[in-house]
Amino acid sequence: MDNRIWWKEAIVYQIYPRSFKDSNGDGIGDLRGIISKLDYIQSLGVDAVWLNPIYKSPNDDGGYDISDYYSVQPEFGRMEDFDDLLKGLHQRKLKLIMDLVLNHSSDEHPWFQESRKSKDNPHRDYYFWKPGKHGGPPNNWPSFFGGSAWEQDQPTGEYYLHLFSRKQPDLNWENPLLREELNKLMKFWLDKGVDGLRLDVISAISKQTDFPDTDTPDFNETIRKYYANGPRLKEFIKESKEKVWDHYDVMSVGEGPGITPQNAKDYLDEQDGLNMIFHFGHMFMDQGAGGRFDPIPWTMKDFKQVFKTWDDAFKEKGWGSVFLGNHDFPRMVSRWGNDRDYWEKSSKLLFTLLLTMRGTTFIFQGDEIGMTNTRLSAVSESKDIETQNGWREAQKKAITEKDFLKAANYAGRDNARTPMQWSDEPNGGFSQGKPWMNLNENTSDFNVEAEQHDSHSILNYFRQMTNFRKANRVLTYGSYQPLEALPDSLFLYFRESDKEKLLIVLNFSDQVTNLPDLVRPKISERLIGNYSDPGNTDNVRAWEAIVYRCKT
Repeated sequence: MDNRIWWKEAIVYQIYPRSFKDSNGDGIGDLRGIISKLDYIQSLGVDAVWLNPIYKSPNDDGGYDISDYYSVQPEFGRMEDFDDLLKGLHQRKLKLIMDLVLNHSSDEHPWFQESRKSKDNPHRDYYFWKPGKHGGPPNNWPSFFGGSAWEQDQPTGEYYLHLFSRKQPDLNWENPLLREELNKLMKFWLDKGVDGLRLDVISAISKQTDFPDTDTPDFNETIRKYYANGPRLKEFIKESKEKVWDHYDVMSVGEGPGITPQNAKDYLDEQDGLNMIFHFGHMFMDQGAGGRFDPIPWTMKDFKQVFKTWDDAFKEKGWGSVFLGNHDFPRMVSRWGNDRDYWEKSSKLLFTLLLTMRGTTFIFQGDEIGMTNTRLSAVSESKDIETQNGWREAQKKAITEKDFLKAANYAGRDNARTPMQWSDEPNGGFSQGKPWMNLNENTSDFNVEAEQHDSHSILNYFRQMTNFRKANRVLTYGSYQPLEALPDSLFLYFRESDKEKLLIVLNFSDQVTNLPDLVRPKISERLIGNYSDPGNTDNVRAWEAIVYRCKT
């Protein structure tokens, strides 16, 4: 426990700039809006901010289609605003993690505009171009956003690869000139003083360049087998580390669809790899073979197993992240809790889990006040390309809009992207103008201002839990020991170091459940919990979360 590292101890607050705070009344969140809320962010007890992409973009996929890596999206402000934001964060002892998209660019990026001109253009090999096969695409790969992952393009008539939107052509890391360009742009941001890099879809930067057909209808299996973990992945990561990251005091975290517990360490070698990864063991567990809009039931048994499996993977080497939601998934409390009868208690329970688990904690904006899923009444209300494309694919299968909306309202990305709920003022205090996206209809009841002065609110419990984690180093560096053979709804685990042992008790159900006899004698003292009265050690109330000190 003596090798203390800031990014292992950090609690990271994720900001989706478009939806955080609008400073100029155009209905779109911006950098100066974030600056105006820096004291609020600091008050949460977090240590770092992860900023979703702020670069110039046509905004086909929420800014993850970058047309200029060196410019700020004009809707968000200017580079001077970014410099002020970074300065304001550092003045408050907060670090900044930038989101970099290096698997693909926008089709409006100058590299792609050159690449598509002719087969012998110097930028042609910055992307993947292939002739068609049998009158169709080069292979049968599906896109994350529906349809083929290949788009035929004039004037050459060849197809380019896009694992995501057709306006997001995949970059060809096989080309050393392209890799030099990517290293250069990383240096640009690190020279400004950025503290960390979140690397989007890093698991897919190395492709199988023979592009074999996928042999499975299961999309998540296709990701694992064909899109992620390519043959040169470790080599590419090592090169960026040696040429760029090692020359700065910077933390690197990779987003990893397709990463498995078995191959995770390939990404995390101390000499050659990333500092940590985002895995999706729990985030894909309720997706059927058809992906996001093919939801299937999940079980608490499987949910608990994900945490054990991944902790085991990093027990000897590597480091993980702990999160229950972000800009790509539904709201935390709507997905894993009960956002109706036990909205407050289950929100607090989920914080207790996040902030007592081994790994770096990431929290998405608005979850600290218990923001819930929104509800689309028509697909046309969606602002997300994945939902719009998903609906096109659903129509081909004769799925009704009503049935598709049921899936989209459960799993769609619009849920996380509604504007931040600051107050019960018009537009929730987010903007003086018409917001780019409708606010959740519960904004007047669930907002920062309403919770700020309520000592029992979700917001203030979150602050208590961040302080509690910082005061108990065992929660960062101690071992994780889950208890087996329990009722499915009970999630119990020990966090233990040489000097201390804590028991975390979580009841993921609406029912009162008996606390197992085997743990009761171990309990010494109740340290914190999401009910204001302590109750007793015989049973656990609905959605109750308790942290106990254990007898030594």
